[in-house]
Amino acid sequence: MTKKPALYILKRKGFIEVKNMASTERVKQMKFETVYPLYLAKVEKKGRIKEELDEVLTWLTGYTNPSQLTGSLGQLIENQPFNDNAPLITGVICGVRVEEIEDNFMKKLRYMDKVVDELAKGKSVEKIKRSPL
Repeated sequence: MTKKPALYILKRKGFIEVKNMASTERVKQMKFETVYPLYLAKVEKKGRIKEELDEVLTWLTGYTNPSQLTGSLGQLIENQPFNDNAPLITGVICGVRVEEIEDNFMKKLRYMDKVVDELAKGKSVEKIKRSPL
């Protein structure tokens, strides 16, 4: 019986699933230019557009043109301060509560997954771009 790899991209859902800490290092080495098309395919399949995806990723990460980013997820996520309102992103993604993730890199990655998921599920861009009460 063949064992599934510890890390794989769920193309159907557009999420990165991590099984263990060794996999976290492998995720950090993944190229953003490989992940971005998966995010785009997910939102376009649900009738959303590239500009909306770019808007929510820009709000979250501060990068002005996410579709043009190159480099590893580790470089892009760890070296960039995320939006001050990012901790307002809560909920479950890939079976894990975002607000309970302790590893800073994985938490930021799940924030990205969560906003993409919310966009694909039809949530308005303004609601995704959370603001404190």
